[in-house]
Amino acid sequence: MQKVLSSAPHMRGRETTSRIMLDVLIALMPTSVCAVYFFGLNALILILLSVGTAVATEGLIQFFTGKKVTIGDLSAAVTGLLIALNLPSGVPFYLPVVGSVFAIAIVKQCFGGLGSNFVNPALAGRAFLLISFPVAMTSWVTPGVDAVATATPLAVMSGTSEGTMPMLMDMFLGNMPGCIGEVSTLALLAGAVYLLVRKVINIRIPAVYIGTVALIALIEALVTGSELTLVLQHVLAGGLVLGAFFMATDYVTSPVSPWAQVIFAAGCGAVTMVIRLFGGYPEGVSFAILFMNLFAPLLDRKFRPRVFGVGEVAAK
Repeated sequence: MQKVLSSAPHMRGRETTSRIMLDVLIALMPTSVCAVYFFGLNALILILLSVGTAVATEGLIQFFTGKKVTIGDLSAAVTGLLIALNLPSGVPFYLPVVGSVFAIAIVKQCFGGLGSNFVNPALAGRAFLLISFPVAMTSWVTPGVDAVATATPLAVMSGTSEGTMPMLMDMFLGNMPGCIGEVSTLALLAGAVYLLVRKVINIRIPAVYIGTVALIALIEALVTGSELTLVLQHVLAGGLVLGAFFMATDYVTSPVSPWAQVIFAAGCGAVTMVIRLFGGYPEGVSFAILFMNLFAPLLDRKFRPRVFGVGEVAAK
């Protein structure tokens, strides 16, 4: 009988990159549909431009550099869709193109492609657009046909803009200004449940991230004497739910070991609230996750599980 020896790992799962990315795309469909429902044709155009540019950029770079074209793994499509969902509905149509090219060409391919990027490409693309086009990236409209310019709930909460806070139910359903993919918490949670059921992600990072934001918001409410609804407003407003479930859980740029994930997520929550409460920009989710991405390898190294059979022998 012939024996075949191979290197570890010896346990293999049936999941493939393309299957996981397909699950993420499916999970983002409720949010994408809500984006088109609330913000109209502009949202659909942003999604198509962003996804198409991301896929085309990855394919062209791999083709001209003599690498295997891997657009079939759908990772570029996920990046493009996430960039689109992180845009206001009224941005010029060249912004999703610029953001997708930067995310794929610079953040992903320049560092070796999928699995080698050290920060989340979609968030890096959004941060690049925010720094390069601050006016367009912070111009919001109220969902609806009239597309009236207005302030986001976070801008109202921080005092950087005047306006009235929407009702909590409107914030939960998506009837509020913001990026096209972050306004409907209900749609995001529907997608998140799908990912959890499919075991694409676990609840650890999202729960600790959102819980940290809620805890700091509770402390803020108690210190300032604000109503406790402030806690829910911080959770429902901005890109917290989108970031916690769909970007902080990125396999490549988040830690692997459980305790490292807890500290990573708590750090994301703390940095998010520091930016929201003390920064000049009312939202901090993107920058918080990007910042903690840099610490993911260090956290995994620090909290690396002990190898079975390795350790000091106790003295008798």
